[in-house]
Amino acid sequence: MPEAVLFDFDGILVDSEPMHYRAFTEVLDPLGMGFPWKEYVEIYMGFDDRDAFREAFRAKGIDLDDATLATLVAAKSGAFLRGLRDGVTAYPGAVPMIESLHAAGRPLALCSGALRSDIDPILTKLGVARRFDVIVSADDVRRSKPDPESYALAFRRLSGAYPTSLTVPGKSIAVEDTPAGIRSAKGAGLRVLAVTNSYDAGDLAEADWIVDSLENVRFEG
Repeated sequence: MPEAVLFDFDGILVDSEPMHYRAFTEVLDPLGMGFPWKEYVEIYMGFDDRDAFREAFRAKGIDLDDATLATLVAAKSGAFLRGLRDGVTAYPGAVPMIESLHAAGRPLALCSGALRSDIDPILTKLGVARRFDVIVSADDVRRSKPDPESYALAFRRLSGAYPTSLTVPGKSIAVEDTPAGIRSAKGAGLRVLAVTNSYDAGDLAEADWIVDSLENVRFEG
């Protein structure tokens, strides 16, 4: 049994990446800055909103100032939240795993590149808003995945909450679905369980374990 489990959010708990893509499209298409879904998966998935917009503008050779970036991020967040009205579905096995680990007393963290305002409504809809001891979002860090900052911060906060239970990052597990997320968690010293919700297994080869679904995953110990 790992000392703690740190979950990614988009692509692990919920199939929200298409919703994020539609929100980006709603904001960028009128500016002539949109990109196809394939490009989103290959380049933008795993970035937080700030870095995604920076990359979209950089690809067009346009400098993006901080004020414009903040406006774009707010507009995209609004578009995403409007999309939630159509509902959101958890990936098979995700919520039962969280409930099982919580019942066993495992420290749990959520480590996401999404904004906290995007995360909280979905956690509430899934009924797991109170299951996580720590939530690290894009609001908490300067650098998005694959930089290890977010996972390092999440583990540090978990260690502060459970000073006698957590020893070193290598005895805890991150649950991820993207190459960028895997590199981020590995950079923070965590072991990684990858799920092929968003990428093929070959793209997730840096993970310690790769599964097709969380539905039948059981942590022993």
